[in-house]
Amino acid sequence: MKLSLNAQILLAAVFGVAVGFFLFHLGPESSITVQTVYYCGIIGKIFVSLLKMILIPLVFTSITVGIANLRAHAQMQKVWRLSLLYYISTTALAVILGLFAVNLFKPGAHLQMAMFQDAINQPTLAESLTILQFIENFLANLFVNPIQAMANGMVLPTIMFALFLGIALIVAGDKAKTTLNLMNELFQLIMMIVNWIMKILPIGICALLIKLVATQDPSFFKSLGTFIAVVIGTTLFHGFITLPLLLITLGRFNLFTYYRGVSEALITAFSTSSSAATLPITTRCMEENLKVDKDVAGFVLPLGATINMDGTALYEAVAALFVANLAGIDLNLAQQCVVFFMAILASVGAPGIPSAGMVTMVMVLQSVGLPAEAIAILLPIDRLLDAVRTMVNVKGDTIGTIIVDRHTH
Repeated sequence: MKLSLNAQILLAAVFGVAVGFFLFHLGPESSITVQTVYYCGIIGKIFVSLLKMILIPLVFTSITVGIANLRAHAQMQKVWRLSLLYYISTTALAVILGLFAVNLFKPGAHLQMAMFQDAINQPTLAESLTILQFIENFLANLFVNPIQAMANGMVLPTIMFALFLGIALIVAGDKAKTTLNLMNELFQLIMMIVNWIMKILPIGICALLIKLVATQDPSFFKSLGTFIAVVIGTTLFHGFITLPLLLITLGRFNLFTYYRGVSEALITAFSTSSSAATLPITTRCMEENLKVDKDVAGFVLPLGATINMDGTALYEAVAALFVANLAGIDLNLAQQCVVFFMAILASVGAPGIPSAGMVTMVMVLQSVGLPAEAIAILLPIDRLLDAVRTMVNVKGDTIGTIIVDRHTH
């Protein structure tokens, strides 16, 4: 019987931690420790490099296709405008909540890890600029030759070009049908490659964890526990306080009726950790149980499964500041603003499949000069956190659908 990816990840994480602790007790001078850490370092670098390799193509194609496909619903302008406004607003609220919590509890502070300090990038320009200078520089760097931006791994200019291209495809309509089909096919190919990378995820996790545990202070795991508590606590607060308040005030909908109608979709989202896999059940719950207009549900829910990732955005913002704390870096206001925007954009570019948000996590880390190698500490715990944030993502989709339905009829 073939093990599921979830089971493989769990076994790889347990094995990696166990081997790491064994090597830690052998000591850093042991030849076994030196050689094992060396080879695991090579495997880990290859895995991280694969994530970096796929990042730009994934973000470019997913955002272009996501925007361009709105043209199929041109007659529903009010629906998609309200949907986008709702999704952007709730994602921003989630990221603000996450940044507030991580600044309050400071997980990982005062625990500087040599592994990350060695891999840290050069200090970013944001460190030496005033807020106004930073804003000016930030805006100037939004628009760069897209070929140059993609070749140099510049994510933000790539996203801006993808947005422009997506809008141009909408305006062009049938004249650009061939290009739209090409972009859709390219996106499917990129997703195929992402799925291949996900298959070697357990090997990458195991190698990165062995090196991490073998070379770091065990007290790190206490900080990791604080980080997990902050992420789960803030995600649940957003899902069970912020979103229901919006449902009551903007959607004028009874909470008991809502939970009774969508409970099946929320449970499925938690168990599968996939917004995309849950979509058929979510759609049925909204149309049959809550009697939402089929045209509205048929548009808002698939759009939400693609771009509405409140839990993912919150998680990536908190994770970036956690990694900064571990690396001994105090991110200033300007850099936290970068994290804010990049977490929102990364959540839009994250596919609705389990653990694929790790690809865009690299983007958020690199935006403020943090090492991509830091995903070594995030991958083993990602499945637990992914289940919680996916449930909140789907909850946001369903509440958004109700609100849009209320205000378009």
